[in-house]
Amino acid sequence: MAINSQLVSTEIGKDGIAIIRIRNPPVNALALSVIDGLKEQYEEAVERNDVKAIVLTGDDKFCGGLDINIIQKVQKNGDTSFLPDASVELVIDTIENGKKPSVAAIQGFALGGGLELAMGCSARIATSRAELGLPELKLGLIPGCGGTQRLPRLVGTSKAIEMLMSSKIITSEEGKELGIIDDVVASHEDLLTFSRLWALDIAEGRIARTHTLQRTDKIEPIHESSAILEVKRQQVLKTSPHYKACLDVIEEGIISGGYAGVLKEDKVFRELVLSKSAKALLHAYFAERATSKVPGITDCKLKHRKIEKVAVIGGGLMGSGIATALILSSIQVILKEINFDYLQKSVKSIEVNLHSLVKRGDLLEEKMKKAFSLLKGVVDYEEFTDVDMVMEVVNEEVLLKQSIFEEIENICHPHCIFASNTSTIDLNVIGARTKSQDRIVGTHLFSPAHVMPLLEIVQTENTSKQVILDVLKFAKIIQKVPIVVKNCTGFAVNRTFFPYMQGAEILANLGIDVYRIDRVITEFGMRIGPFQLFDLSGYSIFLAVVKEFAAAFPDRTFQCPLVQLMMANGRTGKKNGRGYYLYKKGKIPEPDLSVLQIVEESRRLASIMPGGEPISVMDQEIVEMLFFPVVNEACRVIEERVVVRASDLDVASVHGMKFPSERGGIMYWADSIGAEYIYARLKYWSKAYGSFFKPSQFLQERATKGIPLAEL
Repeated sequence: MAINSQLVSTEIGKDGIAIIRIRNPPVNALALSVIDGLKEQYEEAVERNDVKAIVLTGDDKFCGGLDINIIQKVQKNGDTSFLPDASVELVIDTIENGKKPSVAAIQGFALGGGLELAMGCSARIATSRAELGLPELKLGLIPGCGGTQRLPRLVGTSKAIEMLMSSKIITSEEGKELGIIDDVVASHEDLLTFSRLWALDIAEGRIARTHTLQRTDKIEPIHESSAILEVKRQQVLKTSPHYKACLDVIEEGIISGGYAGVLKEDKVFRELVLSKSAKALLHAYFAERATSKVPGITDCKLKHRKIEKVAVIGGGLMGSGIATALILSSIQVILKEINFDYLQKSVKSIEVNLHSLVKRGDLLEEKMKKAFSLLKGVVDYEEFTDVDMVMEVVNEEVLLKQSIFEEIENICHPHCIFASNTSTIDLNVIGARTKSQDRIVGTHLFSPAHVMPLLEIVQTENTSKQVILDVLKFAKIIQKVPIVVKNCTGFAVNRTFFPYMQGAEILANLGIDVYRIDRVITEFGMRIGPFQLFDLSGYSIFLAVVKEFAAAFPDRTFQCPLVQLMMANGRTGKKNGRGYYLYKKGKIPEPDLSVLQIVEESRRLASIMPGGEPISVMDQEIVEMLFFPVVNEACRVIEERVVVRASDLDVASVHGMKFPSERGGIMYWADSIGAEYIYARLKYWSKAYGSFFKPSQFLQERATKGIPLAEL
């Protein structure tokens, strides 16, 4: 017998098991109507005499959690009354403590509120490789339907904290080992069969019915749990407040009981929804989702072509990273180097990349072997005849890149995509000697390429729509976040953030201590400061970028002697272990105070300190003098339509430059401060310290009219 509503249905079998199914594609999100439907279907099922137990499942997927649009609506209106009361009414009263037991039948994934529903059931059966996790902290929130209470009771305090703090997604097999999942079945066909049997066994007393919220057997004793929580609190002190709030809620449940913990969780969740960090992180989430939609490309009638075999030319740090990313995504890779010695080193680098992922627990040994089998190293172009794409990843030398594209044009098939990983060189120049300019595209990844999530897709005026569509699909296959940008010096990311590095040099030459600058910037939320970034990225690369920018933007490029002086002193940064910091294997980089003499020489040569004396600034001014020029350049990038939308720069800043995500991205952060203030500060600095700080016309207009910078 079937009882149907639009989003939740019930089917009652002859065995007395009611199958309650969520039907809200594509991810079975918990919209308000779905939550109401679950309550109604449950209430009817438990009152029926022909129902012994319930199996909760979903169409195709189990459940992807609370509908994110509900959170967006609450933040827009500032009214938490729009939030559903699902934690007590649905999960505790209806599912966990209802008259009849429930078993969750999980396929695909159970994430966020979806996993919380499942943990409220008496048992959980899942298909192989189903994904489980509570990723709410990535959005500035905490679980809101009992996740902070039930997870520790299923896996223990320590493991629960690890999963929650990292928003880690695990497989159903891992879930079974930990105690979240009771049984894993091989197929979707087996899922309902086994779940029905489990439900019957519980209903008829052959398996004890459990109430997860009442369990204490997996939780470490209070004093041990409190010690674990305190250690973690110290680790998250400098992060967003929702991390500490989550730990406090976990502790409340351990000390005062699960129900008290649920009540505190609900209260804290509602407070966090309206917090600055939650609003910023939700903005970043929606901004990331928008990047795959490109007007004139993704809304036309073209269909993407397959990209299954890719040639990578150049196996250095970036090339080996790109090759690693591709084989991990089941793409066959032909890796070309100039000779066998270089090729052997490149292949070894890829092997090291894979082993490091296995060591960290991010990759299974079996998957590593399968990925490595997709790699083939070559020293000529014979294997290029049937590749779908060629990615050039050689040194930033124009003539070298031109010769490569000219040569492969005569070898590859006529639909092969020619991609360059250049970070600054004009693609029209790179492809000048070919007749295939419609197939040339920029695929700028960030190092290490197998870890960093951003892919900057650069289109020239000649790049075909088909190629851009294909590369967008390619980005999805290799699990990268794409932003489509126009061809210009530095493209979108490097052009926007070049002033960040230049600003650091200017501050150093104005008399500000380089290590203070790095400290202030890391306290702001960047992973490392600009001078440590100099060390990691390499001085010669930076000088090559300066050359390109000086030619394109001479009015706002600061020519500084500091990097040349560092190199003249025998320093190359992390590469030789000596830069602004000293690098020793297995140790945290330490400031090299002997560098201060080099900085003093740079100040003498640059001679920009007013009256020859160091300037005095507050920490906040350091942040502003580094990031306001970035905002200024971003305004020019927006005005010139280099990016599709302003929020693409937020995505680029978070994923490409590791701008703190809890600030929403560079443009979101700028609008939270206000164009008027940013314009006033830049105008003041431009008069005091030069044209590098001169406000753009776009910024001036927005400041004058009071229009947000990100509004197009």
